[in-house]
Amino acid sequence: MSKVFVIPDVHLKSGMFAEASRLIGQGDYDVIVMLGDLVDDWGQGDNRDLYNEIFDEAIRFVKEHQNTFFCYGNHDISYVWGLEESGYSWSMRDLIVERLQELVDALPPENVGFLHSIDGVLFSHAGVTEKFAEYQFGLGWDIPIPYMLERVSRMDERHLWTDESPIWARPQYGEMKLYSKNVFQVVGHTPVRKPLLEGNLLTLDTFSAYRDGTPFGDRRFVWVDTQAKSWHYAE
Repeated sequence: MSKVFVIPDVHLKSGMFAEASRLIGQGDYDVIVMLGDLVDDWGQGDNRDLYNEIFDEAIRFVKEHQNTFFCYGNHDISYVWGLEESGYSWSMRDLIVERLQELVDALPPENVGFLHSIDGVLFSHAGVTEKFAEYQFGLGWDIPIPYMLERVSRMDERHLWTDESPIWARPQYGEMKLYSKNVFQVVGHTPVRKPLLEGNLLTLDTFSAYRDGTPFGDRRFVWVDTQAKSWHYAE
């Protein structure tokens, strides 16, 4: 069993890393997973200082905690691929691409990707869906996790810039099925008021905000027990 401390969608809230470090210092965690979407927030598209601050904090954090796994979110990778979406800031693109590479370089290569498996639990920004797995692998429901991780690690926008992919899926709305009932998944991407456990899907995007900056979720960090397939608030 691993105790996995999870950092959900950040969206320029640099204070999250100081609080995460404080909680990690008080607990005994085996692994840390960042679910992506470091950048972009309402009305901050030209706030260069804030974008630099978030990367300063994130890079400092991963250098201190080399047991961190980073999952690209749609907002992160959109700048690398030059694909505009809601919240995209053309004026920040070069800065984000450069600083994101700094973050990647600060971690072991195997700790950076779209999809990670810890004790058989899948962590990604948005989740692996039935349609995505069927289209990309076509191997039924017994897809070996190492094979899936290796294949997804080599995918680009042609495979991943789709509604069903691990950076875009929203299975919480009931219109998408996860690819397997037997694999527990932990995701962010879809704002929830508090950690939401539905079957074998745990959604943790609790730090998002309304357009006026009012918090949407409870803004509390959690850790995941990979054996019990359960979550707990980090105290």
